[in-house]
Amino acid sequence: MHRTSISVVPTALAIAFASWSPLASAAFVEDSKASLELRNIYFNRDFRDGTGQSKREEWAQGFLLKLQSGYTEGTVGFGVDALGMLGVKLDSSPDRAGTGLLPVHDDGRAADEFASLGLTGKVRMSQTELTVGTHMPVLPVLKPNNGRIIPQTFDGVMLTSRDLGSLAITAGQLKEVRQRNSSDRDTLMLNNKNRRFTAGAEADYFNLIGVEAPAGERVKLSYFGAELDNIYRQHFFGMAYSQPLGDGVFQADVRLSLSDDYGRKAGGEVDNRAFNGMLSYGQAGHKFGLGWQDMGGDTGFAYVEGTDPFLVNFSQINDFANPDERSYQARYDYDFAHAGVPGLSFMTRYIRGSDATVIGSSETGKEWERDSEVRYVFQTGLLKNLSLRWRNASYRSDFARGADENRLIVGYTFALR
Repeated sequence: MHRTSISVVPTALAIAFASWSPLASAAFVEDSKASLELRNIYFNRDFRDGTGQSKREEWAQGFLLKLQSGYTEGTVGFGVDALGMLGVKLDSSPDRAGTGLLPVHDDGRAADEFASLGLTGKVRMSQTELTVGTHMPVLPVLKPNNGRIIPQTFDGVMLTSRDLGSLAITAGQLKEVRQRNSSDRDTLMLNNKNRRFTAGAEADYFNLIGVEAPAGERVKLSYFGAELDNIYRQHFFGMAYSQPLGDGVFQADVRLSLSDDYGRKAGGEVDNRAFNGMLSYGQAGHKFGLGWQDMGGDTGFAYVEGTDPFLVNFSQINDFANPDERSYQARYDYDFAHAGVPGLSFMTRYIRGSDATVIGSSETGKEWERDSEVRYVFQTGLLKNLSLRWRNASYRSDFARGADENRLIVGYTFALR
C-alpha cells in the first residue's frame, strides 16, 4: 500500500509557529543544526549456487539533508526537524538490480533517482520530549536499516523521558514505514526470511515501550515490550556489563527476546525464545569477542520487514535466526591508532550455525558466514572526516543460496550550521 512521500505534522507545526515571538524564537534559531551527509556505495553480490538472478551489482549516490531546530523558550518548548533524502543511480541494469540501493520498476529497471521529505514536530518539557512525524529509533525491538544510501524511516509518535532519576523511558506508536530504497510510505509488514512465517502479513501499527536503567557503575539493564498489530508480541531483556581487567576491559552483552503471536495471527504461528550474547576483551587496540545465539520455541525470530534484528549474530548477509538454530561467533577488531595510524580500523568475524529447521522439509540445515571490514577516516587536511570503507562477506548454506559480497562505501558529512 503506497501513500504520499511527505510526512506532514500540521498540528504540531501550527502550535510551534503560533508560540513564536522574537524572544521565544531566539533559542529556536540559535540552537538549530544543519548538515548534509553524502553516501556513495558500490554494491556487488555474486550468488554461488541455486537458480535465478546470478548477480546483484549497482552503484549509487545518496544525499541526506538534516535540519534540526532548537526549542522555543518557556516551560514548554516547541521545534521542528526536517530530513530530506535523495538517491541517484550511477550504474545498474535489469540483470543486476535488486541490491537495495535503488527502487526497481515493474520492468526490472532501477529508478534513475528517488527522493522523500520527512518532517517531525517536537515538544519538550523538562527532560521529556514528544515527537510526531518521521523517526529513526534505534531500539532493541526496532532497529531501522541504515546500510544503504538512504536509511529506513518510520512515521508515528515517540515519547522519551529522563525525568525519573536515572531511568530512560521510551514509548511510541509507529504506523508507516519508508524503506531504504523507496520514496513511498508503506504498510508495516512481518519479515519472512526463509519462509518462516505467512507471506505478506501486514499490520496497522507497531507499539513499543521500554525502560533503561543503570545498576551500579558498570551494569546497564533494559526492558522493552513491543507488538506488531495482530501478528506478534515481543519482550526484550538486556544486560550490558563492562569491567577493567588487567590492562584492558572485559565486556558482556546478554540479550533475551520472547516472542509470541496474538490477535488474528496474521503472520501465522510465532513462538520464539532468542537467547544471545557476546563476551569480549579489549587491550591496546586489540579486541577479541565470542558470541552465541540460540533460537528456542517452534518458530524463527520475528521482526519488522526491512529492519535489522537485534541479535548478536546478525551479520552482513544473514541473521542465523531460523527455528531451532544455534550459532557461534568469533570476532576480532583492531584500532590502528595504537600502531600510529589514527582513523584506520579493521574487523573480521566468523559465524557458524547448525540444527536449523528447514521450512517445508524434515531436514536440518547448516550455514556459515565470514565478514571482514576495513575503514579509514581522514584525520587532517582538506579530506578531514572523509571516510572510506570496504566490507567483504562470504556466506554458504546447505538450504539457502550462498553468496560472496563486496561493498565499497565513501562517506562525508558537511556541517552547514
